[in-house]
Amino acid sequence: MRRFDPTPLYRAAIGFDSMADMLDRVMSADVQAPTYPPYNIEKTDENAYRISIAVAGFAAEHLSVEVKDNALVVSGRSTDDESERHFLHRGIATRAFERRFHLADHVRVTGARHADGMLHIELARELPEALKPRQIDISTDATPRTMVEGHAEKAPQAA
Repeated sequence: MRRFDPTPLYRAAIGFDSMADMLDRVMSADVQAPTYPPYNIEKTDENAYRISIAVAGFAAEHLSVEVKDNALVVSGRSTDDESERHFLHRGIATRAFERRFHLADHVRVTGARHADGMLHIELARELPEALKPRQIDISTDATPRTMVEGHAEKAPQAA
């Protein structure tokens, strides 16, 4: 297995240690990651995403979608009505599963919908005002300016 060395990242960036840890975790993850159930991740807008998971055989009440510790956890539990049925061939898997998706900061789940054997989970990235780009005024005159509640004002002149 290869290991990702985040040392150069630590030298050049401040506060990205969680990202380096995540990269290290991904790079050292087991190659035999579970493939059931299959899923798609789509970018539906600049700040919107959709995860679609194939959950054939599962009713909505047997599925669970929850967010905890910046991780989206989707799980399904199989039904127990199998005792009355006798299968000649069983190709549709309805075994229990749990899928985890790590969410970036400021990404939240906005909804989930179960239709036609698919579970669609909608996500949105919502940046707080403090993180959005803002224009900084540049003063060009010789009069010093003071900041009062986020607005630049001319400093009172001495008499």
